Amino acid sequence: MWGNALLLALRAIRRNLLRSFLTVLGIVIGVGAVVTMVTLGNGATLMVSQSISSLGSNLLVLRPTQRLGPSSDLAGSSAFKIQDVQALAEQVPSLKAVAPSVSRTITLVANGQNWSSNVVGSDNEYFVTGNWSLADGRMFTDDELNGGRAVCVIGQTVRQELFGQTNPIGDRVRIRNFDCEIIGLLAPKGQGAMGMDQDDMVLLPLATAQRRISGNTNVQSILLSMTDTADVDMTTNNINQLMRERRKLAPGEPNNFNVMDTKQIAQTLSGTIRTMTGLLGAVAAVSLLVGGIGIMNIMLVSVTERTREIGIRLAVGALEREVLLQFLIEAVVLSAIGGVAGLVFALFACLAVTSLMGMPFLFNPGINLLAFVFSAAIGVVFGYFPARRAAQLNPIDALRHE
Repeated sequence: MWGNALLLALRAIRRNLLRSFLTVLGIVIGVGAVVTMVTLGNGATLMVSQSISSLGSNLLVLRPTQRLGPSSDLAGSSAFKIQDVQALAEQVPSLKAVAPSVSRTITLVANGQNWSSNVVGSDNEYFVTGNWSLADGRMFTDDELNGGRAVCVIGQTVRQELFGQTNPIGDRVRIRNFDCEIIGLLAPKGQGAMGMDQDDMVLLPLATAQRRISGNTNVQSILLSMTDTADVDMTTNNINQLMRERRKLAPGEPNNFNVMDTKQIAQTLSGTIRTMTGLLGAVAAVSLLVGGIGIMNIMLVSVTERTREIGIRLAVGALEREVLLQFLIEAVVLSAIGGVAGLVFALFACLAVTSLMGMPFLFNPGINLLAFVFSAAIGVVFGYFPARRAAQLNPIDALRHE
């Protein structure tokens, strides 16, 4: 009985191919939109997590509180000093690396080319806090760090823009008003948080950056890498207590600095993306209901067109449940075909968008299966009323129908 009902359903669909196609179009769009939204949302969440984690291992960032004013430069009591960096390294045992940082956006000149890049002044701890490794060359020596020598390590983007594919080690690049020897080339990291190109940077010794670029001994920010077993809250409290003491803040006086945890930022961004994905998926699911209404409408039309056929079947002994099953299977087959087509559409759409935007493609079998089952359930729910109406027709009245 099930086999015969399925054959009859397929035959009826084939007789009206254009109408069947237009009927399932709503299901195709609904399933495709839901799966696409959820898949892209999962990929975006993973990309944000990877971008934040690429900034550094268990990374905390200590920054002075920004003050209102026409200048964005940090000066006076708001800025950190190198002594603060030394105190953190010595007195907070859960920190494995502490790196001072001074940065500016400066136009670089080399090899007849110009390129605006982020110039950072720090020390060798910067490689640890930022999970940086060298593709070629070496780190800074103690003499270069202490003496403020004009040497630098460049990122892959800077190398590509100024030197192409040639090896830049030993060449010189002009930074503002001084020439700097390139001693190292950073391994590529790619895009970071907020779309930032992490490879577009030049790393100088801190003393060099302070003397030749910022013109003072201030430290803009301090990068802190915790040990794997460190407790984030306890470490943050220790940092706050130490910095309040060093900056001579009275009890009750608010901090003039803040400690930013990159993991918390990643969790917040991921949570926001998941919420938006859920909302977009819910909006897209509305089209599934619209598709279900379309199936019910067409099935009612089909029952009206085939009233005499139904009357003949009932007159020769067909049971009501057999007629009900025939039309119900027809509705489920329509919605199932739409579900499969929607999944195929979503697959190609996700592959195209992730490739275009450089996002990871994260296939989720659960949401694909759920979307298909839901589409089949739409056929059962919205196909039941027309099927029930067909099964309850009076054979005599049905045979008289013109």
